[in-house]
Amino acid sequence: MEAFKTLTGPVLVLPQENIDTDQIIPGRFLTATSFEGMGDHAFADWRYDSDGVPLDDCVLNEPRASASPILVAGRNFGCGSSREHAPRALLGFGFRVVISSEIADIFRSNSQNVGLLPVVLEETVHQQLLAMDGEPVTVDLEACEVIMPDGTRHGFDIDGFARYCLLNGMDRLDFLLAQDNSISNYENHREANHER
Repeated sequence: MEAFKTLTGPVLVLPQENIDTDQIIPGRFLTATSFEGMGDHAFADWRYDSDGVPLDDCVLNEPRASASPILVAGRNFGCGSSREHAPRALLGFGFRVVISSEIADIFRSNSQNVGLLPVVLEETVHQQLLAMDGEPVTVDLEACEVIMPDGTRHGFDIDGFARYCLLNGMDRLDFLLAQDNSISNYENHREANHER
């Protein structure tokens, strides 16, 4: 997993509210045995017609979409079923950050586990961002701030463990494996004390 510290880039705005995980990655793509190529199917029903032809009026098909690492979405993003495929599809598409005024808890947890940073901001700030399509914004995970084009800073909350893992480019398993020596030392110490 790639470490996340600070990212600056143009935002892509999807103002729709209640974008659920089935819209992010339709269920028919969940049978894959690998997450490779999952980004090709992100928002598939929005991006393609029934014959698989890209729709001209979909912002996600515009060249700027693949150059925008920050998605600003409407309220209640990522609701619906729990599927790790949804944040993986967004990462595969090229997003590293999702910003909204409300992000579903399970989606937020899944995102943090795979390296996609979910950011929840106050409604007034969120409304400002919804009007900034294409403008550059900075997301600073070390400071837990979103920095607007005019330099205004807005703080956001994130679980401390999730923040640590994202900053260090590790998922929960990576974190656990990194503790191997400490675990072995603890076990050896415990066994030595037990034998006395």
